[in-house]
Amino acid sequence: MNTQEFLNVLQENRHKSLLFEYQPGNLVKANYHITEVKNITVDSVDCGTGTDFWKETVVQLWESPSEIGKTEFMSASKALGILNKVDRIKPMVKDAELKLEYGNDGFHTAQLYVSGYSASDEALKFTLSVHRTDCKAKETCGVPETTEENNLKTTLTSCAPGSGCC
Repeated sequence: MNTQEFLNVLQENRHKSLLFEYQPGNLVKANYHITEVKNITVDSVDCGTGTDFWKETVVQLWESPSEIGKTEFMSASKALGILNKVDRIKPMVKDAELKLEYGNDGFHTAQLYVSGYSASDEALKFTLSVHRTDCKAKETCGVPETTEENNLKTTLTSCAPGSGCC
């Protein structure tokens, strides 16, 4: 989901409680705050010497320890207000991929992708997920396209020292 799509969904559901499911059945607690919005530029070189460039928007969620036990979630309207204020100060790239950065005592901090959302009469829930790392230079490194189960074995043998891959 890109930044503009996220903003549009918030606008369409502005009077609903805003929930984030970071793992199946696990929600970011109601005491969360939006603590930072990052405009990220990635300028990269992969292991096959291929270059890439893209932008991302990262919205950081943090659970306030002083509000443990809070039961009322932030509204989509409040989140939209925060993001619009940020956009006036540091404009967000609207077609950039959106990620939510989150972690707690039982879940390592990670940048999570929006894999879907659902809306009921009362709440808007975004489902978050991780993407696995991958070799972008499979052809250059001699890593054949295989099933996910065999990818690890193939990568370990194909990206060995002296194979042409990092």
